[in-house]
Order: sequence, then C-alpha cells, then structure tokens
Amino acid sequence: MKSINKILSNKASPIIISGPCSAESEEQLLQTAMALKALNKVDVLRAGIWKPRTKPGSFEGVGLEALKWLQKAKEATGLKTAIEVANTQHVEEALKYDVDVLWIGARTTVNPFVVQEIADALHGTDATVLIKNPINPDLQLWEGAIERFAKVGISKIGAIHRGFSKYGDSYYRNPPQWQIPIELMQHYPDLTMICDPSHICGKRDNLLAVAQKAMDLDFDGLMIEAHLDPDNALSDALQQITPQTLNKFVNQLVVRKTKLSPTLTTELDKIRRSINVLDGELLDVLSKRMELINELAQYKKENNIQILQPKRWEEILLKALEEAKEKGLSERFIRNLFTEIHIESIKLQSKIMNEEN
Repeated sequence: MKSINKILSNKASPIIISGPCSAESEEQLLQTAMALKALNKVDVLRAGIWKPRTKPGSFEGVGLEALKWLQKAKEATGLKTAIEVANTQHVEEALKYDVDVLWIGARTTVNPFVVQEIADALHGTDATVLIKNPINPDLQLWEGAIERFAKVGISKIGAIHRGFSKYGDSYYRNPPQWQIPIELMQHYPDLTMICDPSHICGKRDNLLAVAQKAMDLDFDGLMIEAHLDPDNALSDALQQITPQTLNKFVNQLVVRKTKLSPTLTTELDKIRRSINVLDGELLDVLSKRMELINELAQYKKENNIQILQPKRWEEILLKALEEAKEKGLSERFIRNLFTEIHIESIKLQSKIMNEEN
C-alpha cells in the first residue's frame, strides 16, 4: 500500500475532492465541473451516480446515464473523476467510463461479503480506491476493508473519514470520533486520509471548523460537496455549498507545516525535551501520591474507616479548581484529571482494604 497523494493531486496540499452529492442532469454536472475547475483548487470531481438512500421514495440517483455526463465533464475540464460503487456492476460500468477514483461508501464498508466481491472485481486493474469508514465506529471493519483490497493487488488505496452514526440528537450528523481515524493512520503511516466534512456535519454551518480540525490532524485532503444551487439540490441539500463558497472556504484553511527545516526541528526538539522532563516528573508525582494512598488505605483498614470520604473529595476538587483558575488551566481538564486520579485511588484503597490479612 502506498500514498496516493500525487495520484490525486498535483498540488503540495491539501487534496480537494468536490462536486454535487448527486448528478441531477447533464447541464447541472457540466456547469458545476466548469465552476470548480475555474477555482484552480479542485483536484477531483465527485458525483453521486447511484445513491443508497435510507428509505425508498427519495432521489436515488440517475444511474448509468449520469456516467456519460461525468465522462463529458472530465473531457471538458481535465479533472479526475470519482464515484461511489456498491456492487460489481457499478465497478464494471465505472471502469468502462474511465472513472479515475472509486470510493466505497459507509453502508458498503460494513459488509465484508460485498467488500470482497468489489475487491475481486477490481483484481488485475490499476484502480485507485478510497474506503469510507463504516457507519458504526468499528476500526477493525475499516481496516478489514482496506486489507481486502490490498490482498487482491490494489496498491492505490486511501481512506475517507465521514464520521459515525449515533442514535438520538447530536451536534453533528455523524460525530467524527477523531481518535478512530487517528489510530488508523498510526496503523498505516503511508495511507492517504481524506476527511468528508459534508457528511460529518450534515449542514453548512460548521464545515470549516471540521475541515480545519482535519488539517490540524495532518489529513491529506477534503471531500466537500458543492452544488450550483444547494438549497434546491435533490439530495443532502443542507450540507452542500456553492463553488464560490468552496473557494472562500479553502482560502481560509490554515495548513500547518509537515516537513520542517533543520532550524525549526532543532527548536521543536528543545521544547519536546523539556516536555519529556516534565512528563517524567508528573509520573514521579503520581507514583508518590499512590504510595501515600497505599499508606492511607492501610490506616483506614486498621481503624475500620470507610474508603470514600465525600467531604474530603469535595475539598480536594475545589482546591484544585481554584488553583487551576489562577494558573490559567481549563476547569474541565482539571476536573476530569482529578476525577480519574480519585477513581484510581478508590480502586487501590478498595483492593488493599479487602485483602485478607
């Protein structure tokens, strides 16, 4: 498996994949493609050809006819093209119409049988495949899908983080749970990682914040849905933006340096060494604190004193929060930190006091 950054983009960073949620008409797709090409920021034109909807009756895509429109858009703009494929027939048609990038949707990634069928259909090709995370927060399912394509000889594999489903109300349509894609990147250091803020957010309001978070976490690019008239889009209207808005949006992104000069590296190393020293001191302090907790537990055991002392715990926490405020530390952070220390202390005391003499 290798990084596909240069395959998707000629720019340094980030990769931008954009286009309408659904290809609705030939005119809509061609005009959108031309508008995106004019921005000189978009690398890949995406469009939904077949749309897996939660319930029947909503717009499920134009289907095969839209592949012809996509091919025309590619010829007119020179942009690479990308579509979602959910079965072997989709794969065959996509290859026939010279689609550059195939992505596996979240609903498909959850099904290893279908993933394997699609992988087998691509065996022997030079396809570029992007795999969205499964709907549910299951890292192994995501990794399993990646490995299935790798095992049939597909080397140009990337991943798309589009958030995870959650029952009930949420600020996000699909909460990002950033720790999961971060862990995936740790397991596959060369994997190209794309963030899909459109599906994470489900609305336009917080797209930029999510995209910036992805950039700060060293994602390689973004997949953002763009439509000429988002409010009247036939699918996912609330999360799409105009090409003009996309242009402003990309201009506002701050992309941090990943390759550092020797001077910057030296300065960073100095700061990191200081952090390492302080981390060691933190661990020493925690270790000594737990030694005192051990003594405390022995004393409580000998004198038949109950483990939990709510008033004492309240005093500790209030004192910590007061000092944290003076030192400019977050109240939430200190509350969480001291709560975890307290829980560990209770566990240790309980273990000691319940041991047989």
